[in-house]
Amino acid sequence: MVSYIQVSFQGDGAGVGGLAWGQQQVWRAIVEVGTSMSMGGAVPVTDGRGVEDIACELRFLMGRYAALRSRLVFTEPWHATSVDACHLVQQEIVAEGTAVLEVHDAGPDEDPAEIAGALFAEWKARNFDYEHEWPIREAVVRRDGTVTHVVVQVSHLVADGSALGTMIRSLFSRESPYTAMRPLDLVAAQRSSSRTTDAAMRYWEAALRPLPPRRLPAAVDRGEPRWRQVVWRSTALLLASQRAAALLGTDTGSVLLAAYAVACNEVTGQAAPFATQVIVSNRFRPGLADVISPLAQNGLAVLDVSGVPAGEAVDRARRAFLNASKHAYYDPAARLALFDRLGGVDLAVFYNDRRVGILEAQGAPSEVPTAADIEAALPLTALVSERPLPFFNEQLMVNVDDVVDTMQLTVEVDTHHLAISDLHRLLLAMERFAVALGQAASDQAASDQAGSGQAALGQAVAST
Repeated sequence: MVSYIQVSFQGDGAGVGGLAWGQQQVWRAIVEVGTSMSMGGAVPVTDGRGVEDIACELRFLMGRYAALRSRLVFTEPWHATSVDACHLVQQEIVAEGTAVLEVHDAGPDEDPAEIAGALFAEWKARNFDYEHEWPIREAVVRRDGTVTHVVVQVSHLVADGSALGTMIRSLFSRESPYTAMRPLDLVAAQRSSSRTTDAAMRYWEAALRPLPPRRLPAAVDRGEPRWRQVVWRSTALLLASQRAAALLGTDTGSVLLAAYAVACNEVTGQAAPFATQVIVSNRFRPGLADVISPLAQNGLAVLDVSGVPAGEAVDRARRAFLNASKHAYYDPAARLALFDRLGGVDLAVFYNDRRVGILEAQGAPSEVPTAADIEAALPLTALVSERPLPFFNEQLMVNVDDVVDTMQLTVEVDTHHLAISDLHRLLLAMERFAVALGQAASDQAASDQAGSGQAALGQAVAST
């Protein structure tokens, strides 16, 4: 049985304006892929909260965060379906209104967890009505009057993972004022940031002009499902990246990006500089840490790893990611204009390290993993799942997931450009690069200074 509670709300920041830069990028992807790219989940409730408590939480979130009180406005019908109209889409934020909290009561023979899971799956499969529906859905599941689960789904158009974390944390500190920019303030600030966009476009153009036209081979129909998703785990990759990062005085992200670059070149047979778009959160920028909006944009990382020592490849990856991050905040229309001016650019290879929660929670390991630890973990490497996708709008995307105690990569691929067998080779090549790097130095090197540790690794590993 399902009932509905009307939750009234009111808040500041009302008005009408365009989409922020990150929203434009998300909206373009939504139109291309045809899904809302939503976030959320079904979570057990074990602290005794009741329906009224959850309703109060929803009222608090709707009032505090203007993004949740937004709907899209399409001044022309074609704006809703064209990837070229992202800069023309408007959003309207209201000062007050009513949200709905669904209440699902489990029957005597029903499992509340199954009800919650099925509801979230149904919501995940159903796109938001961007013009008429609030960008948040919430429900509770009860058994005999006791709340067992809460189900929440948020449209990616109004929040990213970091923004969702900010909203969740605010439920535990509701008295603290919210001082971050609201969506329309962010739009106004970006409108006056032409110098930032100009600097970013100068970097992109200088980086792109020397590159060959393709990242991956031309499309070939191999008679296999075209779009695939692979989930793969390697504890050895985690431990090796931690060890190498400690020895080199760097971060695991740089090790993984270098491994990706070396593995891609190995599998495709290329010797040209490796280029990939990287997803940059932009929350390190002043005033953006707690903004409730999707702030991530594509950066461009270019690094030449052909024939260089593995330690040098990692350092180049670190510098490439820094450059990409520095120039990943721009008006998306300017980048599209640059691509047109360059005559079309094939940049459909991506890297997305989305481990924010795990890295914040765990930080660096208390003890540097040993070469023996890495060796012992190699048999644990496994393919978790492999499934066809209904559509994939790029050629290759490697995502580093927020998973504890292992390295999980979720990879989407267009097999017309990279055969599934070559993708498997690529993943193992990434692991092999990191393992060789992690095992190359003696235990004594772990106590060296970062500079001397890197020199030792550079001498020990010519390349992989």
